[in-house]
Amino acid sequence: MSTTWTDAVVVARYDATPRIAVFDLARADGDELWEYEPGAHIDVTVGTAGLIRQYSLCGPPDMRKQYRLAVLDEPASRGGSRAMHALAEGDTLRIAAPRNRFGLTSARRHMLLAGGIGITPLLSMAQSLDATGGDYHLHYCARSRSEAAFLADLENHPRVTLHFDDEPPEQRLDLGRELGDPTPGTAVYVCGPGGFMDYALGRAAELGWPASALHKERFSASPAVPSEPGGGGEGGFTVRLSSTGAEYLVPEDQSVLDVLLANGVDAPNSCGQGICGECIVRVRAGEPDHRDDVLTDVERGEGLFTPCSSRSKSPILELEL
Repeated sequence: MSTTWTDAVVVARYDATPRIAVFDLARADGDELWEYEPGAHIDVTVGTAGLIRQYSLCGPPDMRKQYRLAVLDEPASRGGSRAMHALAEGDTLRIAAPRNRFGLTSARRHMLLAGGIGITPLLSMAQSLDATGGDYHLHYCARSRSEAAFLADLENHPRVTLHFDDEPPEQRLDLGRELGDPTPGTAVYVCGPGGFMDYALGRAAELGWPASALHKERFSASPAVPSEPGGGGEGGFTVRLSSTGAEYLVPEDQSVLDVLLANGVDAPNSCGQGICGECIVRVRAGEPDHRDDVLTDVERGEGLFTPCSSRSKSPILELEL
């Protein structure tokens, strides 16, 4: 369950917009970095408090000597973006091997929908599809041109359409026009702020696109949905480990992950919000109350579960740990 980490150095840093900083990272020992597929992200340890945050890799996937990150300075963040923006060329930090739950599928055509900083994983996808001759189109939405990162690389690209809130309404993203009715063999990828995600995914569903064709990655958890009255997920319950039979009470104000870690259980974890997928385990018995933003309906049906954000509708939830 351990994560592989290495020391990295900031070899270049520049401001793509007044609020988005781009960082090129290399291994401190000069060796090559790990391979990764487009859509992947890495854990980064930043700041004196040892904060761990996740950032998408937005450079070409075949670049093994450097990783590229783009980080939005988010005033409402939990401290990670401010710590990242304080970094300068030559500073060091710890990074983990890439993980990917947002990769390209084997679809014939790919529709990429990016909102704001959500361009980061989709840029890597577009670069990969350019290199392999894949059929795709990227729609990139931002408040204005001044807030759009990588604009010089994208504005004259034949497979990219730009949409800005401060330009004429007809230039804004219209999914009824751009996405239309479901097309067999087409996969849709969505990444961006919560409002953009809710609009794009909701509109796609209204147009009849099946969940299996929609792929998403959120940078923050969506608002919590309370359990149905009497469902059990709103109160305490017991979590049982299948390997030892040990049982722990999970009170209403703590997550399953909090309780496991407090009791010395070696449980994988990273974001703590149900968006990265690092903590996923399998349910052996009981009825989970899913509250994550990372698992698909198929994966939930297969018994997968996120201890950091989800709870239980049954009095006892047994996990494969």
